[in-house]
Amino acid sequence: MTDRVLVAGAGIAGLSTVRALRRHGIPATAVEQRPTRLEAGLAINVPGNGVQALAALGVGDGLRDVGVPVSRREYRTQRGRLLFSVAEDEFWGGEHQPRCIRRRDLHELLEHDLPSGSVRYGVAVSAVRVTADGAEVTFSDGSTDRYGFVVGADGVHSAVRPSLFGDERLGAALLSAAGWRFMAPNPGITCWTVWTGDSGTVLLLPAGDGEVYGFASATRGGPIGSDPSWLSAAFAGFPEPVQTAVAEALLRPDSMYHSPIEEVRIPRWHQGRVVLIGDAAHATAPVWAQGASLAVEDALVLAELLASRDWETVGGEWDRRRRGRVAHVQAATDQLSRAAAKPAWLRNLLLPAIGRHSYRSAYGPLRTPVASLTAPG
Repeated sequence: MTDRVLVAGAGIAGLSTVRALRRHGIPATAVEQRPTRLEAGLAINVPGNGVQALAALGVGDGLRDVGVPVSRREYRTQRGRLLFSVAEDEFWGGEHQPRCIRRRDLHELLEHDLPSGSVRYGVAVSAVRVTADGAEVTFSDGSTDRYGFVVGADGVHSAVRPSLFGDERLGAALLSAAGWRFMAPNPGITCWTVWTGDSGTVLLLPAGDGEVYGFASATRGGPIGSDPSWLSAAFAGFPEPVQTAVAEALLRPDSMYHSPIEEVRIPRWHQGRVVLIGDAAHATAPVWAQGASLAVEDALVLAELLASRDWETVGGEWDRRRRGRVAHVQAATDQLSRAAAKPAWLRNLLLPAIGRHSYRSAYGPLRTPVASLTAPG
């Protein structure tokens, strides 16, 4: 059975991979440890390169229908003073204007119209053993099977990655050791807005249906508690919209998620006919919101290679084509994380001068058309 492709994970990376492969006529099956499709969940910010990549997957119209357009970014101080802003609709152009979409909705778009059986829920990959003509896979239910190619799209805590390279330690992000994510009634926020103080940084982004998506983390490497009360203490001196959103989120603990901010930076993303993509290969802190966007791009490039190359050579070529773009995002993430970690008085002096340039430097190279990502060179 060396012509079959297995995708470990049915998140954004995994579903995008199955969809991209199907568009090339390559059957693929994804397995996912969740027992059912995603029913709730948070929102996600999709920058212009992600919008472009999703359009190449055939879900651009759906994204425009259900995603909330993001036309502007604002970076503010703890007291609310505007440091700088960016007109995102002008930067990306109307066709690729960033969108905020609920994860559940994005999953539904990616899974829509896939053939029956493309995703198996309630089972996960436990281990992978590389063989001469593919890989032998052990599943969480104890069964095993052989595949011609395996894609590890199973996130930061991937089971495929240690099967290939051992238990490599995850790196803590420069931005913060952990973060809180939440949904709350919109307190009047009209655009992507972030406030940064000495104690913490919080982002609020309109997500539609009268709600905002929020992300909060400590500033300058400070401690961040797993008790929700940390949010109240950290943002007590912030402007009213922040305090209101935090207070509302605390009334709905089921909408709040606390988790480490971990990064994956490893020298290889493949072994034989097994490759890692998305967060399993290169998770970064959410400074530039590139997790989902890079994952969709990964899927497009990998599918093109599997459709046009000997599968024995795909892993090395895949790594070569994607490494530079990912390294650029990682470097831009580190740069802004270091700026955010400076004392508030210095940061507030620097950002008005360098903020727009940092935005253009980070996102400018990512405007390369998705179609060209699959071209040699």
